[in-house]
Amino acid sequence: MSSVNTRTAKIERSTNETSIAVSVNLDGTGKFDISTGVGFFDHMLEQLSRHSLIDMDIKAKGDLHIDDHHTVEDTGIAIGQAIAKALGDRRGINRYASLDLAMDETLTRAALDVSGRPFLVWHVEFSAAKIGTFDTELVREFFQALAQNAGITLHVSNLYGANNHHIAETCFKAVARTLRTAMETDPRQKDAIPSTKGTLNG
Repeated sequence: MSSVNTRTAKIERSTNETSIAVSVNLDGTGKFDISTGVGFFDHMLEQLSRHSLIDMDIKAKGDLHIDDHHTVEDTGIAIGQAIAKALGDRRGINRYASLDLAMDETLTRAALDVSGRPFLVWHVEFSAAKIGTFDTELVREFFQALAQNAGITLHVSNLYGANNHHIAETCFKAVARTLRTAMETDPRQKDAIPSTKGTLNG
């Protein structure tokens, strides 16, 4: 389903490395049921759902005996594909959004264009390789997969911060809030594609 009034989608993705099922409702209330086997990642995805108001049901099983990489990346792919499917022709959306998001000592900026043209600009550095057992480099891998498969241009910049947990969490929350704004319906153009080209799918 992909109309503005019923913007929901389900994606199932299975490889030799992962098996993932994702359902989204872009017009939800931020309800979530998430289980990937990676605790910190689950916590971040819960922030993504809650602050974007996208209802998310995510079940992932991956080769965690190797590491978390495939599970995190493939979950990003599946969420991105589900968002793109739910958006349909992207008719009536605001399209653009940007936000500076503060969390204690940390400030992170996210700006995006739900353009149909995937691109990631990433200016985020972590001072440690891990948050608990989670590889901090996987934060970028997730957003790369999400942007590529959702068809969004996404810029994320950490302006400052000291705590790596806070830096990661502000990335997820800032992207969530900008997704919410950009994908909401603009009442002044609810039946129009917000582009002079007449399309937002490439």
